[in-house]
Amino acid sequence: MPDNPRAPAIEVSGLTKSYPSGSGVIEAVKGIDLRVETGQTYGFLGPNGAGKSTTIEMLCTIRNPTSGTARVAGYDVVRERDQVRRRIGLVFQQQTLDVQLSAEQNLRFHADLYGLSRAEGARRIDEVLAMVDLADRRHDTVTKFSGGMKRRLEIARGLVHAPQVLFLDEPTIGLDPQTRAAIWDYLHDLGRRTGITVFVTTHYMDEAEHCDRIAIMDHGEIVAEDTPEALKSSVGTDRIALRTDDDELAIARIRERLGIEAGVHEGQVTLAVPEGAAVVPRLFTELGVGIRSVTVNRPSLDDVFLTYTGRTIRDSDGPQGRSFPFAGRR
Repeated sequence: MPDNPRAPAIEVSGLTKSYPSGSGVIEAVKGIDLRVETGQTYGFLGPNGAGKSTTIEMLCTIRNPTSGTARVAGYDVVRERDQVRRRIGLVFQQQTLDVQLSAEQNLRFHADLYGLSRAEGARRIDEVLAMVDLADRRHDTVTKFSGGMKRRLEIARGLVHAPQVLFLDEPTIGLDPQTRAAIWDYLHDLGRRTGITVFVTTHYMDEAEHCDRIAIMDHGEIVAEDTPEALKSSVGTDRIALRTDDDELAIARIRERLGIEAGVHEGQVTLAVPEGAAVVPRLFTELGVGIRSVTVNRPSLDDVFLTYTGRTIRDSDGPQGRSFPFAGRR
């Protein structure tokens, strides 16, 4: 029976994943629900350890859920895993190419695994190498490739069998900003030309802006989900960042004299207010603390993450990260 083109590409209900530990049970994913429409680029945004990779592993049939259901391309990830696997491509966070083989040999091996004929495999290899701009390097061994070229080749490998859904787990981690931007150019072009659904995990805020919809994941839960613009609008505040001579005193006086909660994030005193330009003069006249610099920014996805989780994503990833109250909500 042909796949239903009107069905969502991904549909998840009450999905959980728990692991036993010495102190009891670790809940990596805590009953999430989500729906990804066909042709969307959907972003899973969150810090390391939020549960993003565990979720993608369940959707790709690498791990079984503890409870709940998930369907990918219309098929159940537990009961119909073979059907799911035929319809997905996967680019892992860690590089998995055979660096002793050529680009073409890596793709040929993948095509053979998926049962493509020699003629169909050759046609698809030509297509995907051209798509990621590696056609002229097809006979070179992967050891000669840069990090960005390897990533592009992995994306090409994930596309050889013409999947309906492409999963990318932190596809640009460790790459320089220019290469990261180039990877996203390829993904945009891919979506326009093929209509493929792309599900990507990332903790880079600028990358999340490329997605049609975003789910913010924190401690195994989805705490917010919408388009990037709608999420930024939901914050509804400007973000003021101060460098002061006494951060603790500044935070106390902002609370006492302005009635606003503030915290320290990325080395600056930060606070969220509806109209930043109107509040700045009061900071200079009412705090009685030396202010070395002040900036006002309109809402960004970093502010969205801060609002819903109480910390910035960089605070979450840092080895010495520390959270401060920030009028957060869930």
